[in-house]
Amino acid sequence: MAEHDTVFDAMGSHVRLLIGEPGPGMDPAPAAAEQAREFVAEFDATLSRFKPESELSALNSDPRERVPASELMRTAVKAGLEAAQRSGGLVDPTLVGEIESVGYVTSRAGMPGAPLGAALAEAPPRHPAGPHPAAAWRRFEVDDEAGTISRPTGVRFDTGGTGKGLAADLIAAPLRGYSRFIVDCGGDIRIGGSDALVNPYEVFVEHPLTAERAFVIKLGSGAVATSGLNVRIWRDESGRYSHHLLDPATGEPAWTGLIGATALGDTAVEAETFAKAALLSGPEAGRQVLAERGGLLIHDSGRIETVGPLAAKPLIRVPDLAASE
Repeated sequence: MAEHDTVFDAMGSHVRLLIGEPGPGMDPAPAAAEQAREFVAEFDATLSRFKPESELSALNSDPRERVPASELMRTAVKAGLEAAQRSGGLVDPTLVGEIESVGYVTSRAGMPGAPLGAALAEAPPRHPAGPHPAAAWRRFEVDDEAGTISRPTGVRFDTGGTGKGLAADLIAAPLRGYSRFIVDCGGDIRIGGSDALVNPYEVFVEHPLTAERAFVIKLGSGAVATSGLNVRIWRDESGRYSHHLLDPATGEPAWTGLIGATALGDTAVEAETFAKAALLSGPEAGRQVLAERGGLLIHDSGRIETVGPLAAKPLIRVPDLAASE
C-alpha cells in the first residue's frame, strides 16, 4: 500500500506523517502533508515557551488576570488543564519556574544528553511523585465565548506536557477520510483510517537504556505515547543530573523507580497524559494508571512490564533484555 511519507523537525523533536489514499474530493496526500507542516509551524510559533515572541510567552508575561487568547492558545490551555485533572495533578502545566530552576530554560533540541545509566547511579532514593499542594492549575479559566484566559497574575503556563499530543490530534482530524494514516509528533502518535483497522501499523517502542526497538505494538486506531527519562538528561549548575519530568510536590526531577512508560488512549493527549502519570506514579501506582487501557512500564533495572490489556493480548514482542529485577 503506497503512502506518502514526510519527516521534518519541529517542536524540539521529529514529526513523521504517513498518509494513504485520499477519499473523494480530498487533497492528494502530499498536499495534506504540506498543510500539516504549515500547521505545526504555526502551532510551535504560538505555543513555545522558548520563543519570546510566542503567544504563550506573551500570556505568561501579561500582568492582567484576564488575557485575550487565540483559539489555538485556549485549546492548548484546556488540554493542559484536562491532563492535570485526569492525572490528579501529576501532569502539572504550571511548573515553569521549577523547570527553569533545574536548567531547562532554553530548547535542548539537538543537544547531546547525559547517559541515563550514569544518572540512575547517582540519583537520589526513589519515591512516587505527588501533586503540588497549591494546585495553581485549578485557578485557570478558559472562556471560549469571550475568547479569554484567566489566571492569577504571575502564574505561568507550560504547554510542554501535552503539546506534542495535542499537535498529533489536531493534525489527525482532517486526515480521517484518508485510507490510512499515522501522525508521530516526537513519540506521541495518532493512528486512523478504515484501512488501518484491517492493516494495522506496527509502532516500535524504544528501550530507554539500550535504544533498541524493544517492543512492537500493532495498532489500527487511537493513540499511543511514550514518556521516558532518557529523552532529556543534563547536569545542572550544581553538577547533579536533572531531567524534564518533575515531581510537582517538590519541584525537583522525579526518580520513581521507572525510566519509561508507554500508554494507549483514544487521543494522543490522553495517551501522553497516561504515560507521564504512570511514570511519575512509580511502579505500584503506575500499574493502576495503565490498567484499563493497557501499557508498558520500564523499571530502573531495564525490566519490561506489560500492564492491563497489553499483558493479555499478543500485541507486543518482548526481547531477551527483559530480565528480572
